[in-house]
Order: sequence, then C-alpha cells, then structure tokens
Amino acid sequence: MSGWAGTSGWAGTSGWAGTSGWAGTSGWAGTSKQTTMAEAVGELVRDGDTVAIEGFTHLICFAAGHEIIRQRKRDLTLARMTPDVIYDQMIGAGVARKLIFSWLGNPGVGSLHAVRRRIEQADPEPLEIEEYSHFGMVCRYVAGASNLPFFPIRSYYESDIPSVNPNIKPMASPYDDGTEVYVVPPLRPDVTIVHAQRATVTGDTQIWGLLGCQKEAAFAAERVIVVCEEVVDEAVIRRDPNRTVIPGVVVDAVVEQPFACHPSYAQGYYDRDNAFYLEWERISKDPEALERWLKEWVHGLEGHAEYVARMGERWEGLRAGERLSGEVNYGDYS
Repeated sequence: MSGWAGTSGWAGTSGWAGTSGWAGTSGWAGTSKQTTMAEAVGELVRDGDTVAIEGFTHLICFAAGHEIIRQRKRDLTLARMTPDVIYDQMIGAGVARKLIFSWLGNPGVGSLHAVRRRIEQADPEPLEIEEYSHFGMVCRYVAGASNLPFFPIRSYYESDIPSVNPNIKPMASPYDDGTEVYVVPPLRPDVTIVHAQRATVTGDTQIWGLLGCQKEAAFAAERVIVVCEEVVDEAVIRRDPNRTVIPGVVVDAVVEQPFACHPSYAQGYYDRDNAFYLEWERISKDPEALERWLKEWVHGLEGHAEYVARMGERWEGLRAGERLSGEVNYGDYS
C-alpha cells in the first residue's frame, strides 16, 4: 500500500492554537468550550481513567485515540461497543491495562493482532478483558446514564458469555412467576469521546447516518469530549434541532478536527478508507512494524493536522459527493 510506510516530507505546521476562554467544564451555559485536541486530552483524560471512544461503523475518532497515544497516557480502561483498529493501535501503544467490549476485530479483514498478543501471550504484558454482547454494552451505558444500579437483559439466555463474565448475573423477575433474566452493571466512563458531523462552541452536537450509543455513553460519563468535522453557529443547529443527539449541557470540550475519523468515515464528509484496514492486517501482525507505524504516524507528528497533510492526494478518492436530505416545516409561531 502506498503512503503508509514512507514519509511524504511535508514540512508545514499544524496551526493549532489554544482557544481563549475555554472553561473545561460542562456546567457553564453560554461559555465557549472549543479547544484543541491536545488541550482537551491533556486536561480531561487522566492516567487510570476509563475511556470510551464511541461511534458505530462511522464517526470513530481515531484522532483522539492518537492524541492519547501521543501524550503517553497509561493504565487506561478502554470501553467500546465494537473495538476495532483504533483500540488495536492504542493497546499496541501501551496505553491500556483493561478492555471492556462486545465484538472486536478488524472489520471485514480479521483479527486485532496487538490485542491478541496481549491476551494470548501477555506480550508485552497481560491485558484484562471484560466481555459483553452488543446489547449488553448498550444496556450498561443506559444504566450509567440513568443512574441505575443494574439493567435487566433477556438475551443472555442460553449464552456462554455469563460463564466468562461474573459481572453478568442472573436475577428472578419480581413481577411474575420468577422468570429468570440477567442483569448487567452500569458503565460510567470517566471520559467519553464522540465524533460528530457538527457542533456549536457550547457543545450542542448533531449526528446523522448510522447511530451507535454515543448519546448513552455521553450521558453516562463524568467528562465528555466532542470532536466534530465543523463548528457551526447556533442558528444552524436551531434550523434542524432533531439532529441534536448530545446537548451542550453534558459536554466539557469541543474540538473542531476535520477528517478525525480516518480510516473510518464521517457520513456526508468522506468515505471509509478500506485500503488502510487491509494494510493494518500486515502492520499489526508484526510488533516492529506496528512500532514503526506509531513512530511515523503518531509520535512523529505534532497532531492530526499533520496526519491529514501527510496523506496528500489520498483524500481525493475519499471525499463524499452531495446527496441532500429533505426539509420539514417546524412551523413559525412567532
């Protein structure tokens, strides 16, 4: 694959500057929460935290994961409904001690080899794992967001997952003849990071296309970082309010970072880079190749703006065309 092993010689600067007035708190209504990725991760992601980077198929914020690697955060518990290549990169880089997950793999390709080495060979050290079904993870976030002590779920009936996860417990229903269900504990991340198409500086966040459990994971978290393709004026959000998935009241930091999902995609902005996922299979199988990739594409860069520039013309084949959604009449009652 071209582009991923070599360097392009790009010599520009990333152009990142701190945003004045950022409060780093979700509680100040009307205050701009816009900041840089480096500042958001540096302030809000702490060693030992439980960190959830959510997004389903698209809107997976690789740039945030890379910044966590770049800042050499350690002893993290990584939570994600479908951990894929970004968590393979983060675990291969040594940021995590534990993984909470449902399905995992390199989608459409195969295994996550850095994760497998940590689990199967304890190389370079063991990785603790805690496995659920997809719906089990969603229910854990819902319980965390709702301040519930547990959430009941029927779908573990005749499943083997409870046999490997003692946190999934059987419970007799108190309302009928004692029908047995299973319950899962709440998941309350210290930090949830979500990517979105657009947000305001105060954190009102709009998403369209495939939805995962971004909303639930955000409401369950102690701190929330929203990364978006573009920061827009409040009037843009008000014109289409039903797309607002996460309200600014729960958001601590807003980062405008175009192309932050690569090699994943952002609906309406750019496509999935399938070639990268195929190339990752080769890279991740070899610990030395993985280390070289991290050195060149993460540690060797100041930030994601350099990553984007280094990709050069590769972006041209990923840019999305235009297919506009319809309009509805909300009514003018003024």
